[in-house]
Amino acid sequence: MEAILTQGLTKKFGAFVAVDNVSFSVSAGEVFGFLGPNGAGKTTTIRMLCGILPPTAGQALVGGVDVMKEPQKIRGNIGYMSQRFSLYTDLTVAENLTLYAGIYGIPENAVKRRLKEVMELSALVGKEDALVVDLPTGWRQRLALGCAVLHEPEVLFLDEPTSGVDPAARQAFWELIYQLSSQGTAVLVTTHYMEEAEQCNRIGMIFAGRLVAMNTPTLLKERIPGKVYEVEAGDTIRASEIMRQLPGIAEVSPFGRRLHVLTETDTTTRTKLRQALTKAGITVSSLEQVAPSLEDVFIYVAQETANENNKKHR
Repeated sequence: MEAILTQGLTKKFGAFVAVDNVSFSVSAGEVFGFLGPNGAGKTTTIRMLCGILPPTAGQALVGGVDVMKEPQKIRGNIGYMSQRFSLYTDLTVAENLTLYAGIYGIPENAVKRRLKEVMELSALVGKEDALVVDLPTGWRQRLALGCAVLHEPEVLFLDEPTSGVDPAARQAFWELIYQLSSQGTAVLVTTHYMEEAEQCNRIGMIFAGRLVAMNTPTLLKERIPGKVYEVEAGDTIRASEIMRQLPGIAEVSPFGRRLHVLTETDTTTRTKLRQALTKAGITVSSLEQVAPSLEDVFIYVAQETANENNKKHR
């Protein structure tokens, strides 16, 4: 049985469709990433799966429980953590964990064991008496995750949990996610960080409420039909404008101080790109074919989706 299973999940607010006919599944022990811009429907989907928002249409099962029929029952089987870290900053680490143990109804004879296990999992041993207000952001993040999994949920929802956290703390947090998934916990995580999305077993890309692409990071990269070229030029803005006008170019996007050029077919060559830029008087420092990144896929799918929407409204 899948830990999460949705079929045609839809949420409307009046005439506005926030989540549009979304279908996907997450297996036990799988880390599933939700990738999409702000307002795409990621948080709304999670809130429906947590039993907080009633779906307008469709079906969703979380831990085998029907979201439409038994939303209250779902909450005992899931853990939820948002980027805001729902902690009581005037309490200590141990006091926060004890409070959440009571909220989750953990049996009294199991509280001490679970607090010890979660302290070890979160690497906060020795910080039991520290006030949360005094903790660095990365430690607060680990504590928030510990609170979310105190009751050993089957499914864990993480809504942009690493927003505003430094890279080292982010990597440490992901090691905790892997540890939980290895124990059989299904994890659904939303993120804006491409390097984080790369670490998911599968990724769903969502735009304007619709799930438009879903697969492993490796297979998603194969979605790009042509090649990807990385260009370093003297005038990146003008170089971008020129290359966009060339036939066979799907998209040109910034990539650090360089440009990534996505082609629609294999016929657009490195030589043709260099000749077009040189003819325009633009100095080309480097121009090489590179492997597609997940960011390239994201940009390509976003453009593909925008083009489809424009055709529908013509």
